[in-house]
Amino acid sequence: MGDRLDVLRLFDEHHALLFRFAYRLTGSTADAEDIVQACFVELLKPDCSYDPKRAPIRAWLIGVARNQSRKRLQQKAGPDRANSEEVLSPEQQTFRSELEAAVRRAVLALPESQREVLILAHYEELPLSEIADIVEIDLGAVKSRLQRARGSLREMLAEYAPNAEREP
Repeated sequence: MGDRLDVLRLFDEHHALLFRFAYRLTGSTADAEDIVQACFVELLKPDCSYDPKRAPIRAWLIGVARNQSRKRLQQKAGPDRANSEEVLSPEQQTFRSELEAAVRRAVLALPESQREVLILAHYEELPLSEIADIVEIDLGAVKSRLQRARGSLREMLAEYAPNAEREP
């Protein structure tokens, strides 16, 4: 790739998606920012591995973010936690914070293979076929990982929805 104007255009188009994905994988704002930067630095390198014949640029960038996130998680003992604030009653704020933290912990507790598929499907709303390309597995495996991730989350978060139906 290498052309700076092209990279700036691609940054404008994809940085938010990459940041959200990296943040949800790592749980760290700082790491997510570094990961996004690393994705676009890769494009500027003379030996950039991107090949438009093999994959769309979005899939390649998400793959780079995925690999960078894995490296970060292996290097760190535990992710940073950032809390967002809204105007809510104290009770609503407390419950929302507790629930968000529980969901964040539950997602981070999933096996990496399930976590990344879940994030791409639910948070980034990518089609399952694109997820299969990004993660480099077949569509059936994506569906299976997603189903297992949902089941695990259902179990881990059961106390927050005690009246919810449980699958056998």
